[in-house]
Amino acid sequence: MKHAVIVAHPNATSFTCARAQAYADAARGLGHDVIERDLYRMRFDPCLKAAELPGSHRPRFGADVQAERALLEDTDVLAFIYPLWFNAPPAILKGYVDRVLSMGFGYEPTPGGTGPRLTNTRLISFTTSGAPEAWVRDTGALSALDRLFDAHLAGVCGLSIVDHVHEGGIVQGLTPEAGEATLAAVRSVVRRHFGPGG
Repeated sequence: MKHAVIVAHPNATSFTCARAQAYADAARGLGHDVIERDLYRMRFDPCLKAAELPGSHRPRFGADVQAERALLEDTDVLAFIYPLWFNAPPAILKGYVDRVLSMGFGYEPTPGGTGPRLTNTRLISFTTSGAPEAWVRDTGALSALDRLFDAHLAGVCGLSIVDHVHEGGIVQGLTPEAGEATLAAVRSVVRRHFGPGG
C-alpha cells in the first residue's frame, strides 16, 4: 500500500508536522510505502493558473503539477494533515487540491459534467485547532468542513473517506506527555485502518 502524506503548516517544528511524521512512521512500520509532501518546505505554489482552468481549451499544467501527479499516480491513500485556520484548510492545501487533484487527474469531463478518476484511492484527514474540541463540534465548524471539503472532494474525485481525526485545543506549550499521547493516537489510527484486518 502506498500513502501520500500531505502536510500543510509553515512551522516545520509544529505539532501538525509532528503528527505527519507519526503517520508516516506508523505506515512504514506496517511495511507500506510512504511519500511525504511538506507543502511549505516544497514552496508549493497554490495559485491556480489561467492555463490550468478547464474550459474551451485543453488545460496546460506546469511542471510542478505534472511532477506531483506522477508521484501520486499509484497512491492508495491520501493523508491530509493540517491545522484549521478560520475553520478551513490552509490556503496552500486548498491550492494543492485546486491544481493537482483537478481536471485530468482527480476527475475528467463527461457528457453530463465530470467523472471521478481516483475511485481506488482512500482519504484520511488529521486536523487540529486552537479552539477547544467541543466548540469546533458544537458550532458545526467540523461538520461543515467534513461536508464542504472532505465529502465534496471525495465525491468529485471518487475517493473513499476513511476517517477525519480532529484534535481541538492545541496551543503553544503543550506538555510533552500530552503531545506524545496525541502522536500515539495518530499511530493507533493508522494501525487500526491500514494494519492487518484494517
